Amino acid sequence: MGKVFAGTDLKYGYTWSVTASHELLEMLADPNINLTVLVQSSDTAGKRYAYEVCDTCEADENGYEIDGVLLSDFVFPSWFEDFRAEGSTQFDQTNKIKSPFELLAGGYIGVFDVNSGSGWHQVTAEKRPTNTFLRGNVGSRRERRAVPRDQWLQTLSHRQITTRREQYLRRVGEIQKRRAAA
Repeated sequence: MGKVFAGTDLKYGYTWSVTASHELLEMLADPNINLTVLVQSSDTAGKRYAYEVCDTCEADENGYEIDGVLLSDFVFPSWFEDFRAEGSTQFDQTNKIKSPFELLAGGYIGVFDVNSGSGWHQVTAEKRPTNTFLRGNVGSRRERRAVPRDQWLQTLSHRQITTRREQYLRRVGEIQKRRAAA
């Protein structure tokens, strides 16, 4: 399941259609949030890159339009192929990325350094340190990749949320009646 934090986008001046298309494309490419690409160095060390197809080029200004709707740019499988030479093929939909693992301004990618024992961290185009924003909202793909699956918060259906709300309101009403009677 993907989540579009449209309210957050609107609050910070981002285009919600870019975020919605970003989440849809990433759900299609890696629905279970379990795919990675291993880039192994000659000394048997290595890094695993999250198979997130929109994070590397996610800023609104990197998007493209279809029928007047701004959509997220996305990378092709060639972006994850470290043997590709710069300019040898198209790496993303808008053809702004020129080499494998290149990050556009505003882009980032989750990396797991196999030998460091430090877990997942974000690499950004701006080379800024990881902060709370980069960890991802609770329930987001970025946050879920860093948390073991058995610790994921379960998404509730509309019916479950409504039922729990009704149960809560009944309990509150009962408590208020008891207090009024006491």
